[in-house]
Amino acid sequence: MEMNRTTINDIDVAYTVEGTGDPVVFIHGLAEDLSTWRGQQRALGDRFRGFACDLRGHGGTSPGRCDGTLAQLGGDLLAFLERVTGPAVVVGFSLGGTIALWAAAERPELVRQSIVLGTSSVVGRSAVQFYQDRIAQAADTGSAEFRAAMRADTQAGLFKAHESLDRIVAARLSAVGDGRGYVNAARAMMGLHAEPLTPRLSRIETPVVVIGAEHDRFCPQKAASILLDALPGAEFMTIPDAGHLMNVDNPDAVTRALRQALEG
Repeated sequence: MEMNRTTINDIDVAYTVEGTGDPVVFIHGLAEDLSTWRGQQRALGDRFRGFACDLRGHGGTSPGRCDGTLAQLGGDLLAFLERVTGPAVVVGFSLGGTIALWAAAERPELVRQSIVLGTSSVVGRSAVQFYQDRIAQAADTGSAEFRAAMRADTQAGLFKAHESLDRIVAARLSAVGDGRGYVNAARAMMGLHAEPLTPRLSRIETPVVVIGAEHDRFCPQKAASILLDALPGAEFMTIPDAGHLMNVDNPDAVTRALRQALEG
């Protein structure tokens, strides 16, 4: 899969393209990169042209002038849609789902449908403390403290034991790089405590599908219920036998759910 690049706003964005058909843009979560979606891009490429891009300061995308807001990350997505794909379905995981919903509320003519997995529109005090701790630790992403935290977060996001845990953690550390994008995104999510996205969801005019994992400890059923209450027309699907990192625990079920949501 060839790596492509484009300049939007103040950043150089890395992205991959796979398949033919209507465009679908895949947005990864915190401490991930576009490789998160490689399996889905390939599996769905028979019907859809999948674009997976690295968020600001993650993977191969430059951090630019980070301001720690959801509006900045959402603005990056809208600029990508305008410059690269045109109106498209947006699939987002966790942080990526929150960005997708912000963009759908802001520019419904660009986001034809939002499919969000493990996503929250508001965070509580314990999540704020979590993000504050990780922001402090990410001052040195090469430190033993940050690496241990990333390993613990990865294990907490999984329902199953994985022999490849070390490889998964290494990939997430690589996606984080020098930490500027990680800190920026963590601050944006932390901001959902004082200013939840929930009230803006009523502005979304296009279809939304909410996908939750059966054993998600980071975004449990309560988070999905908040979205569904604010989006009475939204559909809900569950990924069985999976924690928050559902695309690691049960990737085949994620692919099936996405195909159903896209074709339905």
